[in-house]
Amino acid sequence: MNIYPLIKPVLFQLEAERAHDVTLASLKLASQYGLLRGFAPTLAEQATQVMGIMFPNRVGLAAGLDKNGAVIDGMAALGFGFLEIGTITPRAQPGNPKPRLFRLPQVAGIINRFGFNNVGVDQLIENVKAAQFKGVLGINIGKNFDTPNERAADDYLHCLRKVYAYASYVTVNISSPNTKNLRALQEKEALSQLLASLKAEQTALAQQQGKYVPIALKIAPDLSNEQVQEIAELLMQHQFDGVIATNTTLSREAVQGLAHANEAGGLSGAPVKAGSTQVIRTLAARLQGSVPIIGVGGILSGADAQEKIAAGASLVQVYSGLIYKGPALVTELRRALQA
Repeated sequence: MNIYPLIKPVLFQLEAERAHDVTLASLKLASQYGLLRGFAPTLAEQATQVMGIMFPNRVGLAAGLDKNGAVIDGMAALGFGFLEIGTITPRAQPGNPKPRLFRLPQVAGIINRFGFNNVGVDQLIENVKAAQFKGVLGINIGKNFDTPNERAADDYLHCLRKVYAYASYVTVNISSPNTKNLRALQEKEALSQLLASLKAEQTALAQQQGKYVPIALKIAPDLSNEQVQEIAELLMQHQFDGVIATNTTLSREAVQGLAHANEAGGLSGAPVKAGSTQVIRTLAARLQGSVPIIGVGGILSGADAQEKIAAGASLVQVYSGLIYKGPALVTELRRALQA
């Protein structure tokens, strides 16, 4: 039974970040009391191998919803094939001042400027160790807001070393618009240096720990075709394992005139769908299957998920769609991608 349509109006009466916190707390409580057992239906799905990992289905939770890995078991009960937690930074940080999360319900959009608010990598690891979940877990890593870009690699390498033993894969987030100058790391020279450092550390960790943990790069939708192709070249050159397309957008073209449209931050949900899909198409054309793509951005229906796969993605992730459609969206997407 889908009760979210009954709950949603109540949640939408709350301030957006308060609703977010209430939802996570409720999900955690329901999981602890066993109320989510059997919540997700069993479907006749085929496992899919991507980045050398077997994913039970192609629908994942995008980073940002469970930043601290505090609700892993609750999220897992919704039927996802994989979960991605984070973004996490070396040190805990409060993020940007509130309010920093805004709904644009007329277009099923969300604007956030959280700014990597999180409990720090050490506490995240404790949360991962406390969870019962044994499925595919991605951990998304970033840099602290006060770490200059010249030393950004130090933060990413610190987090990579810390999470390596606990992650199925690691995502490098250089594309959030809410940490000052972070997106400058997507520029060719800076990105090449960062990817080289991360690849060398991955190789060393694989030898030390006796297991290979893939690394993916998460990029922005606000890149030109030439920039996307440049990034694709670097991913191949440095033998990265995956790319996630995309993060939130700074564009307001699709939401002009709406309440909150001029709030600073990244726009997600339906308004980012077309831009995200275009980046996937551009990546797919250049990569030719050499680096798998995870598609995220504006997925609110089974047809949206199919569009991402048709554009060249191997897997999909959702976040904002859950806010507007609720947990039933996960089952809808799984059904749409069964074939």
